[in-house]
This record gives sequence, structure tokens and C-alpha cells, in this order.
Amino acid sequence: MVLARLGDLSRHLGGELIGNDELTVSRIGPLESADPQTISFLSNPRYQPQLAASMAGCVIVGPDMREAATARGAAIVCADPYLAFARLTQWWAAQGRRAPVPGVHASAVVEQGARIHATASVGALAFVSAGAEVAAGAVVGVQCHLGAGASVGAGTVLKPRVILGEACRIGARGIVHSGAVIGADGFGFAPARDEAGAWWEKIEQLGGVLIGDDVEVGANTCIDRGALEDTVLEDGVKLDNLVQIGHNVRIGAHTALAGCVGVAGSARIGRHCTAGGGAIILGHLEICDHVHITAATVISRSIRKPGQYSGMFPFDDNASWEKNAATLRQLHSLRERLRALEKKT
Repeated sequence: MVLARLGDLSRHLGGELIGNDELTVSRIGPLESADPQTISFLSNPRYQPQLAASMAGCVIVGPDMREAATARGAAIVCADPYLAFARLTQWWAAQGRRAPVPGVHASAVVEQGARIHATASVGALAFVSAGAEVAAGAVVGVQCHLGAGASVGAGTVLKPRVILGEACRIGARGIVHSGAVIGADGFGFAPARDEAGAWWEKIEQLGGVLIGDDVEVGANTCIDRGALEDTVLEDGVKLDNLVQIGHNVRIGAHTALAGCVGVAGSARIGRHCTAGGGAIILGHLEICDHVHITAATVISRSIRKPGQYSGMFPFDDNASWEKNAATLRQLHSLRERLRALEKKT
């Protein structure tokens, strides 16, 4: 169990403590279920009524909630309470986390020519191919597979059963969750036909995957290797579970994609973008920086202007759908024309 002094927590978070710095808390929890040993947070003013009724021993709040929070007990005032909460969870998890034991488990298979730093950890039944590299402090979990020439950066953690394919590289301080496959073949086939019939001819995928620093990849997410050049995820990218990234996609720094997002091959997504769950981005499109795509939206053309985009429309047979969609796109201009006609009458 973690037992933390409020004075230590306020200094770690860079906030102002209102209350006794010797008071302790033993859990983080929501306002509604908190007890006197709980530290909670409030970032949205709409939940202020819960603050007054909460039994939390301490609450992290913003400057605008200072008076309301201190009227009921101890508080840590931070400029951004949600960000402070995020950093508190990181600190809390680190206190209870068991440090990985450096070294290679006896059941792991490490081929000759692989390079594993003395401070790295390779778990049971893992496989590390010749030419692969595991940097200082990295963790290769149970039953992971590292292909030839794969590279795991310093401090990066591969959870159990992650596959990092040949010539695929991830930078420092990354996290890849269980079941993720990085470097499977991209979906590339050429149509072929002769007098006997038609078939698909495989296009060998000769590129790799290049992932930057501080990237997190969710469980069962798939990132395909490039056809000729690498698929690229820049620094700070965050992918949720069950995300599909096609071959030769490039995702800019600090972009975040929620669960079940699909990005088709050769799409280019800018920096600081977001996509809600189930959104689809078609291949070969370009999305500029600071674009935010809402859940279940299908992006079918490039976006050149920052902003928020949505596009949910009831399905129909394709011919009817295309006609309705074309009409729908004209509704605004038709409305303006109707208003102009009404003014004339």
C-alpha cells in the first residue's frame, strides 16, 4: 500500500497545499466514492456539487475552485488540475511497481549477434533475433518476439506477447501493450489475370517501421511495415487498443488515435491531431496539423485546415447514398438561396 504525505505530493506536483502537510493519503479515487484517506481531483466546474459532499482527505483543484475546495478541507491548488492528476497517477504507480530484474531469463532464446544491454531485461520464452538490439533499461516481456535488426530504445517496455518485426525500431521510453504487432506485412497485392482466371499477386513489403520516443501503442494494435520505405510514428504518438496503421503511413508528433481507428496505406497525419474511436482515414490522404476527427467519422479527402471534423451519415445502397450525400453537401447554399428568395417576396 502507498502512504503519501500531502506536503510531498504538493511539492512533486508543483502546487500550493492548503492544509497540514503531514496529513497522509493511501489511495487516489473519484470524489463521489472518496474517504478521508483518498486524494481526488476536480477539473470541471460542473462537478462542483460533488466537491462539497465529498469525504476526500485532499482534492486537487484549479485556482478558480480554491475557495470551494478549502472550505471543506485540504486541497492542492494547481494551474492545471487534470494534468496534475495525470502526473500523480504516474508517481503513484511507480511507488507500487516492481522494478524489472536486469538480465536474460533462462528460457529466453537470444541468437548470436543480438545486443542486449546489461541493464535491460528479457523475459521468459522471449525470442531475440540476430542483429536485434535492446538498449539500457529496456524491458522485453514474456513471449515477446524481436525480429532480425529490430531495435528497442532505452527505457522502453514491451509488455508480454508483443511482436517487433525485422528492421522495426522503437525509440526511448515507449510502452507497447500485449498483443501488438509491429511490422506485419502491409496489405499490398497486384491484380493479375490470364485465360485461367484472376488472382492477387503479393507485393513484398520491403520497408520497416520507425517509431520515435515516448510513444505508447495499445493492446492488439497493428502497425504494418512499409512497402518500400518505412511506416513512421513520430515522437509522443499515442495509439489506443485495436488501432490499424497501414503501410507507409506517417503520423506526426503527439498525435493520439482512439480505439478501433483505421488508417489506410500512405496516409499522412500531422502533428497534434486526434481521432475518436472508430474513425477511418482513407489511403494517400494528407491531414494537416491540429486536426481533430470525431468518433466514427470517415475521412475521404485531404484536410488542409486545422479544426474539428465530423461525418456520420446513415448507410444505404451506394447509389442512393452518393445521391443523398451530394444533396446534403448543398443544403447550406440552398438554405441561403431560399432566404434570399423569401426576402424578395
